[in-house]
Amino acid sequence: MFRKTVLDNGIRVLSETIPTAHSVSVGVWVANGSRHELAHENGISHFIEHMLFKGTSRRSAQQIAREVDQAGGLLNAFTSREYSCYYVKVLARRLPLAIDLLGDVVLNPLLDLDEIEKERRVILQEINMVEDAADDLIHDLFNKTFWKKHSLGFSILGSAVTVGAFDRNALITFLQQRYRPHQLVITAAGHLDHDRLVEQLITVFGDLNGIWSGPIQSPPDYGSGIDVTQKSLEQVHFCLGTRALPQNHPNRFAAYVLNALLGGSMSSRLFQAIREDRGLAYSIYSFLHCHSDGGALVVYAGTAPEDARQVVDLVLKEMHRLSRAMVDEPELTAAREQLRGNLLLSLESTENRMTRLAKNEFYLGRHLSVKDVLAAFDQVDAEDVRRLAESLFQDDFLNLHLLGPVDPGEFPVLDLTLG
Repeated sequence: MFRKTVLDNGIRVLSETIPTAHSVSVGVWVANGSRHELAHENGISHFIEHMLFKGTSRRSAQQIAREVDQAGGLLNAFTSREYSCYYVKVLARRLPLAIDLLGDVVLNPLLDLDEIEKERRVILQEINMVEDAADDLIHDLFNKTFWKKHSLGFSILGSAVTVGAFDRNALITFLQQRYRPHQLVITAAGHLDHDRLVEQLITVFGDLNGIWSGPIQSPPDYGSGIDVTQKSLEQVHFCLGTRALPQNHPNRFAAYVLNALLGGSMSSRLFQAIREDRGLAYSIYSFLHCHSDGGALVVYAGTAPEDARQVVDLVLKEMHRLSRAMVDEPELTAAREQLRGNLLLSLESTENRMTRLAKNEFYLGRHLSVKDVLAAFDQVDAEDVRRLAESLFQDDFLNLHLLGPVDPGEFPVLDLTLG
């Protein structure tokens, strides 16, 4: 059962009661991510996420870890482009501890100078790790070029330069500005009572106040282009993408089906044509990046340098086919069933259900039931997919970024078109 309450200070509380569950997952979500940063602040949201686990006025970092472990629970966090999340998963009877821990780390961080310097080194190593992992690095490179100068193209981790410049005052100022009641959504799913949950949250979060009125985020623009980053590697890694839909677009379910058909599974067209039929890549897939006001549909592959041009051409060919000819009913049914199965299987996790509550609130402003989602998948037909593919797969929006030992005489003259 879904319920929603807005606390007097503006914090939104959403819960889903699952009587048969043994666990409960609760998360504090902040409507702040890397896209809300200025260029010199890039990476500060992620830095703060790390620092909130490094001790509070009541607990040391070791005590935080020990209390979670002794409860048999999980405490974690992540930062995305549009929000940050701090969450705990525990046995249902330990929910009061989970709320107390989350409130402590979010509201009472020490931001100790020594811990800041230690965590700075940790994050710089995290940045270096991405630089060394070509299959991760290519996504950051693609985002930077695809979103042009828009903040959606910022790295979530930031750069060595920006991370190296953050001081304690910058972290405190950013935290005090952004972690305000109207920016917070608290979600919980599992074996819980909503009214008791709200009472416990009022005790911990009820005194938080203040308003953040930051600059209005501008939607991104879309263009096309080819970018090459030379690097000594065994493979060429590339991302080829085009514009897609925002999270709340009425055609988003057709976009999910389109992605599933293109490269979202082992039976998808790209996996079959490039890996299974020709053996040109070990890793080949497509995915959707959907944000509040824009999106991208991206294909990733890693292949031998001598095969890179052929693999890119095959991706363009499949995009062209989907935009011109309707898929047959068995293939469409299989894609819909894959999406239905993925959704239903994810619901076995209280953590996934808690996350789903938050995303619906952030992007839709309302609760969308599982029944409604399944019905929406069933309503997508072959013409919906073809029409959407025709709209998205256009030459004017295609972007290609290649990383590795790329032949400089081949791709700069590539005719990046679908025709």
